[in-house]
Amino acid sequence: MRTDIFARLDREPEPPKIEIPRMSRTRKALFGGTLAFYLAIVIAVLASSWLVTLDWKVMLFRPYQQWPGLHAFLDYFVVLGQRGPTAVMIAAWLGWRSWRQHTLRPLLTLGAALLLLNVTVGAVKIGLGRLGPHYATQIGSAELFAGGDIFPSGHTANAVVTWGILAYLATTPRARRYLSVMSSVVALGVGATTVYLGTHWLSDVLLGWAAGLLILLGLPWVEPLIGRSELAIFAGRERWRASRRLTPSTPVAAGGPTPAPAAQPATPGGEAARKPVAAGQGGRVTGNRTIAQLTQPRPHAVRAERPPMTPAGSRRPPHSRPATGG
Repeated sequence: MRTDIFARLDREPEPPKIEIPRMSRTRKALFGGTLAFYLAIVIAVLASSWLVTLDWKVMLFRPYQQWPGLHAFLDYFVVLGQRGPTAVMIAAWLGWRSWRQHTLRPLLTLGAALLLLNVTVGAVKIGLGRLGPHYATQIGSAELFAGGDIFPSGHTANAVVTWGILAYLATTPRARRYLSVMSSVVALGVGATTVYLGTHWLSDVLLGWAAGLLILLGLPWVEPLIGRSELAIFAGRERWRASRRLTPSTPVAAGGPTPAPAAQPATPGGEAARKPVAAGQGGRVTGNRTIAQLTQPRPHAVRAERPPMTPAGSRRPPHSRPATGG
């Protein structure tokens, strides 16, 4: 029995075509309500209202001291909201889905969502400059415009987007429901964990949930750009493949001059010695030379060209006997 899961997956039929979400009336209503909630949180913090007072009460309660047994587990659980590890895990899964479904849309959607998240959340963080609970300087203050980068909570917003993108890209209603519940639990848990650890105010987490949800609800507006990007990438790949298949060649025009053969070195036997003679065109071939070539008289060489018959020195043969007698 084979246990290779990839071999079994290759035999499975292709998944159904991905349904691209549209900006329906329900989605627009949810987007508008979330945006209103987002603006209300920002205004409440800017005005140092009851929400800021609640932030300080929760911080001074110090949940990590009230339930110290949860600290070790929640230190690891909060990693599910860190952008680096979660982006790698989700990108690996969506990359496999892209390969199976022969489309780049899952990866491009994740990239677009993370880009929007970094731009929107990062701009508000830098613009408001709020300090975190561990760096607060005045009790009851909103700690705004003090050089911080804590509002809204990046962990919370990232958890909403990276885990919610799985539900957004689900291919069946059942999978979408299950993944929506799972991503909601993870996002709520990560936000509550940051409050427990004292790294974020409660209002930071509320704004982080709203910021991440706005990204997910507004993704259908980005779908046309994602589709055009996918077509451009595939077109570039086809052009690259076509350029690799082309081989350089130098065609010769019809009726044009043919290239001359390479020059061959001259031999003492003349032109007849350089070209082999076919059978019946110059006599029988003996080795590499014909009988006609063997019987042809050689040109007389001058003395300077004649090789010496004996080595320099004594002209006496090496094995001659000495003469006897007087």
